[in-house]
Amino acid sequence: MEGHHLHRHHGQQQQRLQPQNTSANMDVTDRFPQWSIQETKEFLVIRAELDQTFMETKRNKQLWEVISTRMKEKGYHRSAEQCKCKWKNLVTRYKGFETMEQEATRQQFPFYNEFNAIFTARMQRMLWAEAEGGSKKNKGTQLSSDEEEDGNEESAEAGGGRKKKKAKIASGGGGGSSSLNSLKEILEEFMRQQMQIEAQWMEAFEARENERRLKEMEWRQAMEVLENERIMMEERWREREEQRRIREEARAEKRDALITALLNKLERQEM
Repeated sequence: MEGHHLHRHHGQQQQRLQPQNTSANMDVTDRFPQWSIQETKEFLVIRAELDQTFMETKRNKQLWEVISTRMKEKGYHRSAEQCKCKWKNLVTRYKGFETMEQEATRQQFPFYNEFNAIFTARMQRMLWAEAEGGSKKNKGTQLSSDEEEDGNEESAEAGGGRKKKKAKIASGGGGGSSSLNSLKEILEEFMRQQMQIEAQWMEAFEARENERRLKEMEWRQAMEVLENERIMMEERWREREEQRRIREEARAEKRDALITALLNKLERQEM
């Protein structure tokens, strides 16, 4: 009886543990599914639309929930935590490929153009905020990076949030110069990239212009050859026409002379 009771107790314990293991496996499977390229592009489009809102708020948890909901509307079931982790991983990859050549980044990181557009638009908004006033500039520079977004969110969700918030505000006020330096570095990098893109565009434009000039020169030479051939053919035709006219005149003179001779002969015979 005691052995039977232990066996039944062990079976009930296994039954209680089995659903937990199953749910844990399902969580692992649901948490780490692979992102397709199309799904990632849809995710970046949604994230780009909400980028300004991310920069203006300190609590981003609700925003990630909004992104998760909009992903579900497009047929992709991703939790807010999965979207957040995916964004952080993509930002890390983008920063690693940012210093590489453009062709190499396109081959190894297919979302380079999307991230470049997002950060370019963000920098333009920061420039507008800097032009409008100091308070808005400080706010824009304070929330200019995704690492600071995550730090603000974690501090808001922690239990003893007030002290941490005060510490962050104090550190943010004292680190204004470092934020300004980082903004200057971003602007310098942006201007360098713009100058590089403009130089590449000018090189491509000059190459296309040289190719167009070369083709135009070849076309003009071909037209000159055709024109010379046409002139030579016209001259030959005129020469043949002149020779034909001369022959016709000679034949006409001979015919007239023959007719005159016959008339004279007939006149002599009648006399």
